Formats: sequence, C-alpha cells, structure tokens
Amino acid sequence: MRVILPGPNMASMADTRDPLLGRAPAVVNVGLEMFTDAVRIGGAPVVHVDWQPPARGDTDLARALALLTEDARDPDAPGARVDRANRDALQRLIGATPTLTGIRRARDVWPGFDRTILHAGPPIDWARMCGPMRGAVLGALLYEGWASSEDEAQTLAASGTIRFAPCHHFDAVGPMAGIISPSMPLYVVENAAGATAAYSTLNEGLGKVLRYGAYATEVLERLRWIERVLAPGLARALGELGAPIDLKSLIARAIQMGDDLHNRNVAGTSLLHRALAAALVRSDVDRKDAATILEFIDGNNHFFLNLSMAAAKAALTAAHGVAGSSLVTAMARNGVDFGIRVSGLGDRWFTAPAALPVGLYFAGYSDADANPDLGDSAITETAGTGGFVMAAAPAMVEFVGGTVDDALRYTREMYEITLGEHPAYTLPSLGFRGAPVGIDVRRVVASGIQPVINTGIAHRLSGVGQIGAGVVRAPIACFEQALTTLAESIAR
Repeated sequence: MRVILPGPNMASMADTRDPLLGRAPAVVNVGLEMFTDAVRIGGAPVVHVDWQPPARGDTDLARALALLTEDARDPDAPGARVDRANRDALQRLIGATPTLTGIRRARDVWPGFDRTILHAGPPIDWARMCGPMRGAVLGALLYEGWASSEDEAQTLAASGTIRFAPCHHFDAVGPMAGIISPSMPLYVVENAAGATAAYSTLNEGLGKVLRYGAYATEVLERLRWIERVLAPGLARALGELGAPIDLKSLIARAIQMGDDLHNRNVAGTSLLHRALAAALVRSDVDRKDAATILEFIDGNNHFFLNLSMAAAKAALTAAHGVAGSSLVTAMARNGVDFGIRVSGLGDRWFTAPAALPVGLYFAGYSDADANPDLGDSAITETAGTGGFVMAAAPAMVEFVGGTVDDALRYTREMYEITLGEHPAYTLPSLGFRGAPVGIDVRRVVASGIQPVINTGIAHRLSGVGQIGAGVVRAPIACFEQALTTLAESIAR
C-alpha cells in the first residue's frame, strides 16, 4: 500500500494509477480529516488516522515528555522512576476506604479558626473574586454575625482583616463557591485504610443557595437550620449507628444505580437516607425534627454531593506526596482560575484561566449570564467519578446537555489519560469495566485530551444563584506547567 500524506495536490494524486497494481492507491490520511474529502472525490480508498504531534508540537514540552516517559527497561531512567511512583500513588488512591465518622463545627476541627473564610479553588483574594464567590463571602459574614448589613459585609470583606484561604489547604472541599466559616458544621470523612481525613459542609439544596452566591434572608435561615437542627440530628443518628458509614461501598452501589456522584446523586442520596433513617428515629432527636430532617434529605437529590466530594478528597490525600509521581491529586476552580496539584510536586498550584461551561440554561438565562467554571467539586473527576463515569449515568445528559453517546464517549476518552481502572467503581454500560482513575499529567500532555468535568453554572453576579449546568474541560496549560516542573525536578 502506498501511503500519501495530506497536501495541496491530494485530489490529483488520488486520480493516478499505481503501475504495478493497476488501480488507485490506498491512502492513509494523518492529521486533519478535511483532506479525506479530496481523496474520496478522486475515488481512492482512504483511511483517516486522528493524530497530532505530542505536546501540541511544542519542542520544550516534547523534551520534558520524552524525559519522563523514556525506556522503562532501565530502572534508573526518569521514566521508570515516575512509573514506580505512579504505581504507588495509584494504589494508595484506589486502596483508600473513605468512611463518614462524624459531624463537627469548623472551629472545633481547626483550633484558632477565627476570622477565617475558606473558599473553593486555588488561592484568590477579595479583589479578584468573581461575583458568586463574593456573594457567598458576604453571606458567610452575615451568617457569622460579623456584619449586620450587606454594606458592612462589603466593607469588612475588603478590609484585609478577614483571612481567605482555599479549602484544599485545610484538607477540605466545597462545591461552587465552597465557602466554609467557623460556625458551619462539617462532615468528617476518614480513610479507614490510612491516616487521612477530609471535610466538607452539608448540602443546602439547589437554586438560591450560598454556594451559588445567594445571601438573601431565606438562605441565611436555611444555614442556621442546618447548624442547629440538621447537623446535630445527623450526628446523633451516626452515634446511634455505632459505626462509620462506608462511603466507598455506597459510592460503588450508586454508580451501578446510575449516579455519577457529581451532578447526579439521586442513588447516593437515597442510599444515605436508608442508612440513617432508622437510626435517626431511634435516637433522642425530637420526632418533628427527625421528620423534617428526613424530608429535607428526601427532597434534595444533591444531598450526597458533599459527601462524595469529601470521600474523593480523603482518597486523593492518601495519594498525595509521592516523590516523582505525575498523578493529579486535585483539580479546583475559583471562578477566575483553574488549578491542579500533582502528587510529586508538593502543595504548589498550577493554574490557568477558568473556562465557561457549555450546557443547558434555565429559562431566561444564557451563556452571557454565566460565570466561568467554579468549585472544588472537580475533586470527583480527579478521583475517577463525576464526568469520568458519565457512561454509567446516561440520564445526566438531560441536565448538562449532549446525548447518551456523548456520555459513553467522555468515559472512553478518559481511559486515555489515566493510570488505571478503579476495581470498586465498575460501569455496567461498559461491561462492568472499572472507572478510569488516576489522571496522569504525562498522558494529558502527550494526547492533548483534557479531563472532562460536568458542573453546575452560576450567574456571574452575586445574589442570583444557579442558572444551569453543563460540561467543561480542564485547561491543558495547567498540565503543561506541571509536566515541565516535574521534568525539572526529576532531572536534578
């Protein structure tokens, strides 16, 4: 077979006859698919190969990539060292067993946690915060009683007397704005297979809620009800159970029931409801409060989201800090910047501008109203759920847009950039294949495939709330920066 590469004279070349075969030559088209049309016009058989140069043709990145993937038969080669580190990090990730062990206030979890507000994503100060995050901060200041009006809250937020820090710096995660203030109750999720723990707030529901930047009176009243009724009630139910709830097992079942554990948590919420209901009723919680708690969970299909995030964080913390590893241990967004952390590169953030999700909007809204991607909830994709298991959650497309074929394609694509398959999280639609898990910086840069994330969409202005849901890709620049830094550290 004669191989003809694309060029300006493709059509005329396809018309020629091979003097030995007496027929038009077979053609392999590499790269741009548009050139196949010219070949077909000439009548030649054509096979298209979807290919692009590694590292998008950037020579410096290609050198770094070559260094980190060179012949693993030499045990001292940098690539071999990275492979060994990745095997260790991946085993820690999939071997983790996140369990719900309790509920505590933030100020009790972190002594000295006063005049501090945690937020989603990589570090950002008040001056650079987006509208929904600013709104959520104002709501937290009012909720804590540090300000008595919106104007006072605005002045206090800009005063420099409030410390802002990423949730990830405290082993915590929060959806959307991700705000955590001292009085807020937190889930305590511990890894039974290792000495790691993670924390998250309790889910408020959908619509006008603090995490989307709303801070109206009803938002603050709901937060106070969560603090005074919901959290203590659930804590008593956990005490009545007498043992932690195995979140890993619950997540595995939820996936097989059609959840992705990011934007679809119907099964996870239902399973949690079943696990807690009898214990709550048996506890000393007031009967009316117990009924209200169960009704609130039953009416909030996203209630399990915060637990799935904390479970993912506890598992990824176990995989963090493995020298030489290229495994990604955090992806997070603050509505301005998208950032990642890598196991072998300490606590450094690698950032790029956050992108605008593509999806479905509530009536009356469009992408002109949307804020760029926001929240710590991409920790689910980082741990191998969320957008990575959309093949198991085809109903997701009704919420974020696309088709069932798109959901299958997203998951199949993620196998190309991950180090392994999760043995506990299996996907019925793919013959119970394990979920793609362990994002590898090298594979992302080499393939150009960006991790897919399904996400809620917040209005760009504070106080409005959620306006839709969609899909977004992690910016590849973060991974390129991390690859270069890892190559430099390995070469030293």
